[in-house]
Amino acid sequence: MTARDSTNARAVAVLGCTSGAGKSWLATALCRWYARRGLVVKPFKAQNMSNHARVVADADGRMGEIGSAQYFQALAAGAVPEPRMNPVLLKPEADTRSQVVLMGQVRRDLAAMPWRERSALLWPVAQQALLSLRQDCEVLVIEGAGSPAEINLAANDYVNTFTTLDAEAAAILVADIDRGGAFAHLFGTHALMDDRVRAQVRGFVLNRFRGDAALLAPGPQMLQDRTGVPLLGVLPMLRGHGLPEEDAVPMGQGGGGAGVVVLATPHASNLDEFEPLARAGVPVHYARSPAELAQATWLVLPGSKHSRADADWVQAQGLAPVIAAHIDAGKPLLAVCGALQWLGAAIDDPLGLEGAVPGRTAGLGLLPLTTRFAPAKQLAQATHRLGALQGPWAPLAGLDVQGYEIHLGQTTPLPGTAPLPAFAHSPGLGWQHGPVLALYLHGLFENPAVVQALFGRHLPALADVFDRLADAVDAHLGERHLMDLLRPSNPP
Repeated sequence: MTARDSTNARAVAVLGCTSGAGKSWLATALCRWYARRGLVVKPFKAQNMSNHARVVADADGRMGEIGSAQYFQALAAGAVPEPRMNPVLLKPEADTRSQVVLMGQVRRDLAAMPWRERSALLWPVAQQALLSLRQDCEVLVIEGAGSPAEINLAANDYVNTFTTLDAEAAAILVADIDRGGAFAHLFGTHALMDDRVRAQVRGFVLNRFRGDAALLAPGPQMLQDRTGVPLLGVLPMLRGHGLPEEDAVPMGQGGGGAGVVVLATPHASNLDEFEPLARAGVPVHYARSPAELAQATWLVLPGSKHSRADADWVQAQGLAPVIAAHIDAGKPLLAVCGALQWLGAAIDDPLGLEGAVPGRTAGLGLLPLTTRFAPAKQLAQATHRLGALQGPWAPLAGLDVQGYEIHLGQTTPLPGTAPLPAFAHSPGLGWQHGPVLALYLHGLFENPAVVQALFGRHLPALADVFDRLADAVDAHLGERHLMDLLRPSNPP
C-alpha cells in the first residue's frame, strides 16, 4: 500500500460482542502491525468510559486528558497521543454519574445533561475529530465501545455505528471465547447491529482461545453459512501480554508471594500505572480486605476519582488500622494523588466539586497534610528529580522520573509539621513522612530506574510489548486478511 489521498485514508473498526471482549488490545496490536509496514497510523475511539486517563497536549499545547487505551494505541502506532484520538472521555464518579471530558477538557455543564440529549451534542465534536484524523494518516484504527447491538441505545450510538459509517471502516467483530457462547455472541450481535454497519463487517475474530483450534469445527463454517461472514482467525489466550486493563481492577499479577499490594478502592483511578511492576516480574495483588492488606510488604494506595467517598469507604471497611499498622511497622507505603489526599487530615470541598455536595471530609490523619479543592484541574506531564529520600525510599534519592499530574485540589502541610519534600525542585508535588511516600505524580513505576532501584528487576520496554501483540495478530490473523481490510470491499 502506498500513501493515498488524505480524505480517503482507510479505517479499520474493531467492534466487540461485549465489553471486555479484547477490543483495546486488538486495536493496539493492529496499530503496531500496520505501523511496522511503514504506514502512517493513528487510533480513534469516539467515546471512552474509564477512570484510567493520561495527560496529553492538543495542537495549541494545552494539556488535556484521554483514555489510557488510546494513549497506548498511539504509542504503538508511533504517533503522538492527542485529544482527537479520544474526543469524549467519561470518568465514572458513581453508578449513575460521570465526569465528561470533551477534547481533553472537563465540561461540568455536559455532565448534568440527560444521556440522549448529551449524545446529540457530543457526536458533532467527535465527528470533526474523526474527519481531521483521517486527513492526517493513511490508516485509522477505530476501537468501538461495548457492543454495536445495544438496540436500546442504537439511535444515539455514535461510538460504534455513526463512527463506523462515517469512516467507511472495514469492521471486524470480536468475541471472547473464554467466556463461552462465542458463536451465539457473534451471530446475535451481527443480527442486531445496524444494517449498514452489518454490511461493513469483513470478518469475525475469536479471542482468548485455550486449546486445539481444530476442535472449533464445524462452528466457523456453520456461522459463515448463516451470516456470510468468515472467521478471520482465532487468537490465543495471551497471559501477561503487558498491556494494562482498560478500566477493570486486575487480578493478581507477576510472580508469587505477597509482594506489592494495591488497595482497590471503589473509585480507584489510573491503576494502569502499576502494570509495569507485573511486566518486570514483581508480584502485584489488588486487594480490598483487611486480611489481604495485612500481607503486604509494599503497600500502594492509588489515585481516586472521588477521594472523599474513598476516604469514607476505607474507614467503613475497617482498613484504617491496617494501614496505620503497616506504617508503624516501617514498611514502605506509596500513596498516589487521591490517596495522598484521603491519607491526610481532611479534604475541604467548599464548591461540591466531588459529587456536587459541598463539605469537609475527614481523612485518616496518617499524613500531616490537608487538601482544599478548587475548580481548576491540574494537568501536567514532566520530568522531576526526587530529593533526599530516606528509609525504604532512599534508593530513589536523586533520580529523575517522568510522570504526569491529573488532579483537583492543592495540598499543604499542617502548621508546625515538616514532612520531607519528595522532589528537589517541585514543592507541593509530594512528601515523605516516615515510610510513606505521598506523590501527586502518577507513573513512578513506569520508570525503569525506579523498578531496578527498588526491586532489582529489569522493566521490559513498551516497544517489546507492542511488537509481541503485533506478532500475535500476524501469526493468527495473517497478512492477507489484515491487508485486505485496507482494500475497498466488493459491492454487494
